[in-house]
Amino acid sequence: MRHILAQFTRREAHVSIQFIKYGIGGVIATGTHLLIFFILSLWVLPSLLPDKNPDAFLVQFFGVDMPDLAESVRRLYFMINNGIAFLFSNLVAYLINFHWVFHPGRHRRHIEVILFLIVSTVSLVIGVQFGVLLMRVFETTTTVSQLGNIVASVMINFICRKYIVFKG
Repeated sequence: MRHILAQFTRREAHVSIQFIKYGIGGVIATGTHLLIFFILSLWVLPSLLPDKNPDAFLVQFFGVDMPDLAESVRRLYFMINNGIAFLFSNLVAYLINFHWVFHPGRHRRHIEVILFLIVSTVSLVIGVQFGVLLMRVFETTTTVSQLGNIVASVMINFICRKYIVFKG
């Protein structure tokens, strides 16, 4: 048991422990992303639907008056809010991945950072477009679309970060 717990305090870890560590770091980075996304979606570039749950719950809970937006504007704000949140959550993700989850050193640091950002950007674009697709085709709420974005991004990021960006 000590051997398993010790793997959580250093980079050397079995792939299953590494995946759990990646998951913990991912929850922290995703929490950062969601916090910033929803702050922006409620108060800066409003993109929530005030009459459809789960969006309506957040709007009512925080007592925000959402403007009546054209669907194209809501989708645009969804993309912009995700882009801004991406910058902050990626900084958190990189620091956690670099210091705790993966072995750096497959590439020189600047190449590693560039690859990390490329992988993150590709997963962001695919995830956000998946979220927009959910909005357009299935008329989902912003919150449900955001969950689709997260699922798509997590799957792409783990594989690419483990096998392309870091040593594994």
